[in-house]
Amino acid sequence: MSGVIRSKEARRRAVYVAQILGVTGAYYLSGRLGLTRQVVVDGAVVTPLWPPTGISLAALLYFGARIWPGIALGALITVSVIGDAFTVSRMGIVLGNTLAPLAAYALLRKVGFRSELDRLRDGICLVFLGAFAGMLVSATVGSVTLLLDDKVPPGRFWLVWASWWAGDAIGVLVVTPVLLVLRRLRRPRLDDRWAEACVLAVAVVLAGTISTRSPQSMLYLVFPVIVWAALRFQLPGSAPCALVVSVLAITAGTDSLGPFSGHTLMEIMINLTVLNACVALTALLLGAIVAEHQNIRRETEHAVVELEALVEQLAPPTGRHGDGPSPPPR
Repeated sequence: MSGVIRSKEARRRAVYVAQILGVTGAYYLSGRLGLTRQVVVDGAVVTPLWPPTGISLAALLYFGARIWPGIALGALITVSVIGDAFTVSRMGIVLGNTLAPLAAYALLRKVGFRSELDRLRDGICLVFLGAFAGMLVSATVGSVTLLLDDKVPPGRFWLVWASWWAGDAIGVLVVTPVLLVLRRLRRPRLDDRWAEACVLAVAVVLAGTISTRSPQSMLYLVFPVIVWAALRFQLPGSAPCALVVSVLAITAGTDSLGPFSGHTLMEIMINLTVLNACVALTALLLGAIVAEHQNIRRETEHAVVELEALVEQLAPPTGRHGDGPSPPPR
């Protein structure tokens, strides 16, 4: 018996180590991907979209707080490859990038967040607690450590802080819902709306490319497609569409193409943040509303069926041979 117990414990530890290494690898790879579109704001390296924050929060929602060593190790490796020397400010960045998703996770757990995102309140909690509030930690800790290390001039502190916070928050809004949706994926059925889904995929790529690269300022063109995805496919359709639009917008913005041409770096960062935030909020909240309404309808239909069955059970029995109930005596 003791051998079986030790074997189970060894397997449990092996699974835990594999989870830690998986989160570390995903953090590092997504960080390297995010750094391909990095911008330097007064000596601080920031990105319009920082995917590791979304991956970290999703990992915590999947595995719980015990997965934090994978986040810390991934942040350490990612920050180490940005510069040559590992300074105190970089250690502060690692600390902030680890504490921010943990703070977001704690806030979401406190309010009873459900990772299915099938309620409007879950979408609102993810936006305001997971993204906006939780990422205050990483932006504040990282910016303060850069300031103390003389990497950021005092007069530009809030600009660096706002850029940092926006990139981390957009990472949660865009990446976390996609990863939470992947958890619920099942083997597709033959009656799935594949034709419509394929048309939607083509439409979001075309609308995103045209709106982010056309000089005519057609950024609003992406919103009808996001609404279509949310109404027809809920979050499994709207979340990936929001991610595609955000990636296309960031690519065009950092290359100064289309509506981003002729603007300063700060103007581009502001426009990207506003666009990505609006796209993510539309996809997330509208998808959650539609899913909640469908759940209410299914629960109502189920309650009606149960009520009909109860009425049939409580109905008075009829007489034999179809004669109906006997008349009362006079």
